[in-house]
Amino acid sequence: MDLKNEIKSLIAKKGLTLKSVCQAIEQKSNKNFSPNNITNKFKRGTIKYKEVNDILEVLDYHIEFVKNK
Repeated sequence: MDLKNEIKSLIAKKGLTLKSVCQAIEQKSNKNFSPNNITNKFKRGTIKYKEVNDILEVLDYHIEFVKNK
């Protein structure tokens, strides 16, 4: 599964929409964080680590790097 689908799945599991997640991020950071921009970044593969981290923070998740065995 790709990043876009993983995040969409997490958003759905929380019973939220991308729009509501983006609004929560905008309220926290006072920066423009529109669903259209994020969707386009997913399509182009240009989404930044910080943006993914902000989305996951709203969803109560975090990124973890684990070394392969």
